[in-house]
Amino acid sequence: MRKPIPVQPVIMAGGSGTRLWPLSRAGFPKQFLVLTADNRSLFQQAVQRLQDLACDDIELAAPLTVGNEEHRFMVLEQLREVGGDPGMVVLEPSARNTAPAMTLAALQASAGGADPVLVVAAADHNVTDRAAFTRTLRSAVREAAQGAIVVLGIAPTGPETGYGYIRSAAATAGAARVEQFVEKPDLATAQRYLADGHYTWNSGMFVVRASVWLAALEQFRPDIAAATRLAWAARSADAGFVRPGKAEFAAVPAESADYAVMERCPGSRFDIRMLPLAAGWSDLGAWDSVWQAATKDGAGNAALGDAMVQDSRNTLVHATSRLVALVGVQDLMVVETPDAVLVADRARSQDVKAIVATLEAQGRSEKSLHRKVQRPWGWYDSIDSGPRFQVKRLLVKPGASLSLQMHHHRAEHWVVVSGTAEITNDGQVLILTENQSTYIPLGNKHRLRNPGKVPLEIIEVQSGAYLGEDDIVRFEDSYGRG
Repeated sequence: MRKPIPVQPVIMAGGSGTRLWPLSRAGFPKQFLVLTADNRSLFQQAVQRLQDLACDDIELAAPLTVGNEEHRFMVLEQLREVGGDPGMVVLEPSARNTAPAMTLAALQASAGGADPVLVVAAADHNVTDRAAFTRTLRSAVREAAQGAIVVLGIAPTGPETGYGYIRSAAATAGAARVEQFVEKPDLATAQRYLADGHYTWNSGMFVVRASVWLAALEQFRPDIAAATRLAWAARSADAGFVRPGKAEFAAVPAESADYAVMERCPGSRFDIRMLPLAAGWSDLGAWDSVWQAATKDGAGNAALGDAMVQDSRNTLVHATSRLVALVGVQDLMVVETPDAVLVADRARSQDVKAIVATLEAQGRSEKSLHRKVQRPWGWYDSIDSGPRFQVKRLLVKPGASLSLQMHHHRAEHWVVVSGTAEITNDGQVLILTENQSTYIPLGNKHRLRNPGKVPLEIIEVQSGAYLGEDDIVRFEDSYGRG
């Protein structure tokens, strides 16, 4: 009996999703959001889809996630929620695009002399036909096991200018030889591609042996290959995380897998093929894509959250914290969060990134953070603020602890709302329960821990001359933060 093909699922989870602002932000990007009727994030759905690949001739390894250092605990928490082996998480110290990220995955997967087929999928895509997705990926694995580089193409449904295109020859043996990659075209060119019939959208999913990817990168971009290997040689590992050398990785040229390798393969010694994927795929790259993928009423309205839509057509409402009502409008998107509201024409959904750029230029926190901020120990929600004060609601997970810390510029009052709090304050340890409170003077070393079996909620009132999150001096931390 032939040995099964070793397969390493790779989930690329380092994107920022700026066109889905205000829901997607740098601190909580779209791959970790629930955007569909399925009550799981896009990242969780990607992990579970790839788990389906195992069969008689495919031996599936635990997932390998490549993500941002800042999102490491979010990755672990969401992997824990869907169960199974969390596998390995490779953390990018900085964003260098998909070619270095794939190379990190290939180096990790080939450690010890292994040479698995990498199935590389983005963490922020949506697929409605999971069975068809699995069948296509299994076929791609079998092609890649013979040495091919396989890209998955999507049959165009319109002259989309937001996707790259793949021109392919006639299909042979289940896959088509790739003749050309074309980056995002203008509208007239996209219309011509649609009429031609030989073009598919580039899904950004790749299936390739680790050794083939590394060889192709060595040939086409030896600078990226050499710099990434240096960063990998300087790696460290702890608690399921692998961290490439920070300074070395910052020196890696930033480049996409398409530009660095895929577009150079046609006509070379590398056999690159396109396999069509008909599985209800969408990259949910903008709010209009979310509307297209959503369940709609008879008038084309899609609503998620507490929403009322009256006498309106082809609208999208996404409400997270309050009632949103629409009356007598059409082709609008309304996305509400506790600290920002977006109202836009659906036809202009790609232009949301301009708002994000303006927020960044103005140094506004709404570009990166929600009012509710995730932390490895739980979360905090900034309820109110004013001159010299700020009020936060904190949730600490059972068994979790904040760092032992102090502040130079603020004092804090803590009131326990529910659960049990173990509080260290200037060397003294006390236990507080519901409706009890304590005071942390400016400059005191302090720590908050949840010793119980249920979540701990407290209200924190800060007062002082400066209340920024950077006024924290950490002495001890369970999560490796400086």
